[in-house]
Amino acid sequence: MGLKIIENFDSSFTLEIETKQTLFSLLTSENFIQQITTQFPCKKLEFTELMFQPVPYSKETPKGMPKEFENYHESSDYIIINVPPNFMFKAKIFKPSRLCAIYKITRN
Repeated sequence: MGLKIIENFDSSFTLEIETKQTLFSLLTSENFIQQITTQFPCKKLEFTELMFQPVPYSKETPKGMPKEFENYHESSDYIIINVPPNFMFKAKIFKPSRLCAIYKITRN
């Protein structure tokens, strides 16, 4: 069984307004922010409301994310996390099956 090379991967997605509100409220909850800050060297985070679907590794996407988000990966001012599966379930998001969220580190 060989590897399947994916030439093009459509990473676009759209969330319904209610679904997006539910997910954003979970991602900005005080308890969740506290969980993230205990694992990273920062005291405060701000959700940027930027999210993306991880993409397969390729020459064009060596970081497993759409090109337009790579500058956040390379910056020490941002943290990229996988949206927890239970958040996806609570928000009733089944397609895409995985999302990443971007947080800005605030150094106050």
